[in-house]
Amino acid sequence: MYFFAASLHEIALKLLAARARILAEVRAFFASRGYLEVNTPLVVPSPGLDLHLDAFEVVPSGVVATKAAPTRFLITSPEYQMKRLLAEGHGRIFQITQAFRAGECGKLHNPEFTLVEFYRPHAGVEAIMRDTEQLVARVTGGFIELGGRRIDVRPPFARITIFEAFERWAKTSSEEVLWLAKHDENSFFQILVDTIEPQLAKLEYATFVTDYPLEQASLARKKPSMPTVAERFELYVAGIELCNGFGELTSESEQRARLQNDQEKRRQQKKPVYPIDERFLGALAQGMPESAGNAIGFDRLVALACGTTAIGNVMAFADDEL
Repeated sequence: MYFFAASLHEIALKLLAARARILAEVRAFFASRGYLEVNTPLVVPSPGLDLHLDAFEVVPSGVVATKAAPTRFLITSPEYQMKRLLAEGHGRIFQITQAFRAGECGKLHNPEFTLVEFYRPHAGVEAIMRDTEQLVARVTGGFIELGGRRIDVRPPFARITIFEAFERWAKTSSEEVLWLAKHDENSFFQILVDTIEPQLAKLEYATFVTDYPLEQASLARKKPSMPTVAERFELYVAGIELCNGFGELTSESEQRARLQNDQEKRRQQKKPVYPIDERFLGALAQGMPESAGNAIGFDRLVALACGTTAIGNVMAFADDEL
């Protein structure tokens, strides 16, 4: 028993050492491409209005929220503040930060986790996708060994639109996909989780899924050639969703309308309704350049690079260990 415990201890030490090495690789990668590392606040006035994300409210002991001391939240993403930096004229920026999402627990989820979020002004989704695949290849060496499988993550990655995926694996037409996204989101996600993602998991190579219905990307811009589609992509490796990237929406009026719509949906579903971040919208009104950005789940990336899919294996302490 002593030797077994010691072996587990040694494995844990090696995994944390690997995490530290990958963290250094990520920083070196972005530095080599002219990105500036930034740090934005963890406690903010609005955590985002995504219908599928719930935030942690920060309530100081014995203090009641007032106009002078409003309610604050832990970030679900640093997106609003990083886009404000873009509007102020900063160039390429990246951040490695903790993020927090209530109720997210499991093999691939933890209420507190690490994000790598980065943005390129004056660039589109193609440029940010190239950065993404090059980063993944750099930290993994181009291949991921996982349960006897060897997953190819050498650029360029394969691509499939969400419409092609639904047609190929769920026999669902583009028109049906658009209808589901707009009128029956639960069914859309049920097909995605039960049918599409298991097929993606069988692929022996990294794959970008692109061109989501507009309703599935409240912060992404419309694709110029297809106004019902958003410039959004996700990267899947062995069925694991590694990132969520956008061609960023820069219109203040359109963004405000989408956020108000998100608030109404949250209200209808009796979920907490978070305030709109007026300073974020003010930055868009001021003039944020055309940009693209991406958020990578760092814990998931490290786990895959280490040959596992359980992010708790590469964290010092997962939530169930506290």
